[in-house]
Amino acid sequence: MEDSADVRPTLIVPYMWIGDFVRGHTVVRVLKQRWPNRPVDLLVTSLCAPLVDYMPGVRAGIVWDLPRSRLALAKQRELAAELRARGYGTALVLPRTWKAAIAPALAGIPERVGFFGEARFGLINRIRWGEKALPRFIDKNAALALPNSAPLPPEWPVPQLAVPPEETARWRQANGLGTGPAVALGPGSVGASKRWTYYPEAARLLIERGFDVWVVGGPGEKTLAQEIVSATGGKARDLTGTDLRNGILAMAAASVAISNDSGLMHIAAAIGTPTMGIFGPTSPYLWAPLNGLAATVLQTKSKLSCQPCQRTVCTMNDHRCMRDIAAAEVTDIAQRVMAQSSVR
Repeated sequence: MEDSADVRPTLIVPYMWIGDFVRGHTVVRVLKQRWPNRPVDLLVTSLCAPLVDYMPGVRAGIVWDLPRSRLALAKQRELAAELRARGYGTALVLPRTWKAAIAPALAGIPERVGFFGEARFGLINRIRWGEKALPRFIDKNAALALPNSAPLPPEWPVPQLAVPPEETARWRQANGLGTGPAVALGPGSVGASKRWTYYPEAARLLIERGFDVWVVGGPGEKTLAQEIVSATGGKARDLTGTDLRNGILAMAAASVAISNDSGLMHIAAAIGTPTMGIFGPTSPYLWAPLNGLAATVLQTKSKLSCQPCQRTVCTMNDHRCMRDIAAAEVTDIAQRVMAQSSVR
């Protein structure tokens, strides 16, 4: 723990993919251990903004949607004026891009911490070296919250999302959902190769065993949700939509979550909901949920030479890394996980 008299606020510029944003809460926790009296704010997109309300240790989220694929200097100047007015003493810039570092530099934040990235001399004035020695995403991010010379701990604090039980109860009531055990399915992901295709069969088996089934995701998962609802004769509930808060509350209210390697998987695990992450082309070592007490990783028992390929589209072995994970196997594990959770 460092100077407890230091009360200058700290800004984190995180990655804005949902899963990466959730995992970035570890950085908040490391900062609060180091500087307990320094407020921590997060730069956030409109999409991720609901997550900030449930992140312990975060004072505020600064919602600012910068256009994709261009620097947008006028917008950067406006953001810099907002940051300057808030008087930040430190900015941790997690992405390695020029774009992510422009506004903190224009705002004149005294200490701007990040990896070298895109030759960001001047934009970043405390460069953290040794990025290549940190293969895991969590190590790269959380290391920025420590002094350059500090050794990495054997374990980082896990991301947390604290959702009040009364809020999930109101959400259930508003959506006409019962109070019985429910399984939340997250069939979407960024990249087709990460999508397990047996969700309709799994949903049918779960409903036959007496569980409610909810399909959770964004507008892009609407077609998948309809397929699952159809396979269950209309008994599964389609809870997909545009508001991420709905997905957060669904994962908090569920008895267990079954998801591909996606943002919803990380949300469920950070909440503490028993979470089953189905992995095929991506590496659990790098991308599994960080809450080991809440998360179970499912992979094929087949030994495939191409795995993990990290590709968004399968180009060999006909997607066996996902096809060889049977629906009955997943539902059996889900039932066992729920039983163990009830005992705890």
